[in-house]
Amino acid sequence: MPVIRIADLGDPRLTDYAHATDVALKNARRAEPGREHGLYLAESLLVLERALRAGHTPRSVLALGSSEHEAVAALAAAGYPDVPVFVGPGDLLAELTGYLLHRGLIAAMNRPPLRDPVELLAATDARRIVVIENVVDPTNVGAIFRSAGAIGADAVLVTPRCSDPFYRRAIRVSMGTVLQVPWTRTGEWAELAPQLAAAGFEIAALALTPDAVSLRDFERRVPQRLALVLGAEGEGLTPEAIAAADTVVQIPMLHGIDSLNVAAASAVAMWAVSR
Repeated sequence: MPVIRIADLGDPRLTDYAHATDVALKNARRAEPGREHGLYLAESLLVLERALRAGHTPRSVLALGSSEHEAVAALAAAGYPDVPVFVGPGDLLAELTGYLLHRGLIAAMNRPPLRDPVELLAATDARRIVVIENVVDPTNVGAIFRSAGAIGADAVLVTPRCSDPFYRRAIRVSMGTVLQVPWTRTGEWAELAPQLAAAGFEIAALALTPDAVSLRDFERRVPQRLALVLGAEGEGLTPEAIAAADTVVQIPMLHGIDSLNVAAASAVAMWAVSR
């Protein structure tokens, strides 16, 4: 295992970590064979191990001295004995990345190709899925994935204008479940709604409309296959999403409060329909 002590921050092998934004990583090195889909960063040993179990390919690991042996062991166990582990003190690594490595290590990973939504739904034999529409905060996206993984959604579909689940913050907040729960990007509703109907899914949109039914009532008659649709912070679901829904559902509230944060709402709704 090549463990490399960092002596020069100008080393070109460290470019993946040098103040790279999520967007830059997504577009990085697409001309190189095997890297056509860009990169993402897996932060912490737990997330690295989940990425490796998901079959994602590591490029390198950046580790604090105390995390060196954990990184080496994880890579060796996954069959990557030749992936370099760059090691250095915290202040030097913070200078390189622009942030402190509170979780000990961070790994540069090749992004896997995204699957076709129809193929994904068929391959997973999904019964409960979540559709995230236009949620722009990576923290909320990560929290929704964490609930999906913990409560038991079979897959997640992400609309075109939703924040990228492979963003570092989304992966971190999800505790790596972004790398475990099957997911992919979809087209617009004109394409997505027929795909869900053809796969036998009833669409339930979580929204505040005059005809919305209570989640308490809806959970008594949950269909065999359900797509639960969650909308953007503040604006909620688009008219297209609501028009595509078979049922509009709302969570009963007290004290004049009309809604929850989308991540909290996702956990409540997923728990109700999973039973």
